[in-house]
Amino acid sequence: MSPVAGPLPDAVTAESFRAFARGQAAGWSPTYERLAYAVAQDERVLGLLAGLPEATRQPNLLFGVGRLLGAPVDDPDAFPRWVVTRWGDVEREVRGRSTQTNEAARCATLLPALSSLPGPLALLELGASAGLCLYPDRYRYDYGDGVVGDGDGPVLGCRWLGDSTPPTTRPEVAWRAGLDLHPLDVADPDHLRWLDCLVWPEHDERRERLHAAARVAAQDPPLLVTGDLVTDLPALARRAPEGATLVVLHTAVLAYVDAPTRVAFVETVRGLGAHWLANEAPSLLSGLLPVPPSSTADGPRPFLTALDGIPLGWSGPHGQSYRPLT
Repeated sequence: MSPVAGPLPDAVTAESFRAFARGQAAGWSPTYERLAYAVAQDERVLGLLAGLPEATRQPNLLFGVGRLLGAPVDDPDAFPRWVVTRWGDVEREVRGRSTQTNEAARCATLLPALSSLPGPLALLELGASAGLCLYPDRYRYDYGDGVVGDGDGPVLGCRWLGDSTPPTTRPEVAWRAGLDLHPLDVADPDHLRWLDCLVWPEHDERRERLHAAARVAAQDPPLLVTGDLVTDLPALARRAPEGATLVVLHTAVLAYVDAPTRVAFVETVRGLGAHWLANEAPSLLSGLLPVPPSSTADGPRPFLTALDGIPLGWSGPHGQSYRPLT
């Protein structure tokens, strides 16, 4: 009996771009929504992308590289032609980079969990990029009832979509470290430019926040280590100071590893005796913790925020909102 053929790579890639347009860009980035649909129906671009490793056929990665190289991202008709014409440069950059969107505003959706833990905290972030989510104690927060925190850090605006009271204090952080396959350094102009290109075109506020958060990190750089989120995690965790509450956190990372690796990662974290703080698309947490059936959060499809395997709330994917479950 002949094996049943699965979808062709071109068809899978096309559907991933359509899914991105519908589920992430719609109502949030008209530019990327149009580009995603344009790529999804262009056989030339789909054929080129099919020759790349599956993990690199991502809309965010292609569009970020396009912006880095000066592509006409505002013109969905011209963009596919540009990709074909510049494919040599595009392929080199796509193969050499990864999507490392470092959205500091996600700290506003992590704060409810972090502020509930005994301090001081030792924060260890997986897929840390440049480590901008390691400064929940340096940023300020506005949930709609005034600013929480002082200092010169950026104010992270986050709509509080529940009846409970949002956090009123920031955690004390004694140690901050990150693990990433390719850590970024905000003091490196090329690294900072790449982070800027990963911010979607219409999101000027996010872009300003990125640079403000980068200034915070540059003043007190975190410990960033090159490594794998499973095999290299225990060694880094052992470097956390005694007497601090160790929190292993990650946000928008699990999409880049397969299901067996996710399971191995959770087993590793639990073996450390650390708190586990997750902020991910709910489909990626399915099987790792009890995922609530649905969310009533407005806007783009939300992330689920959970502490130690217990769901806490629905989070805007870029930290723009938080809806507690209780």
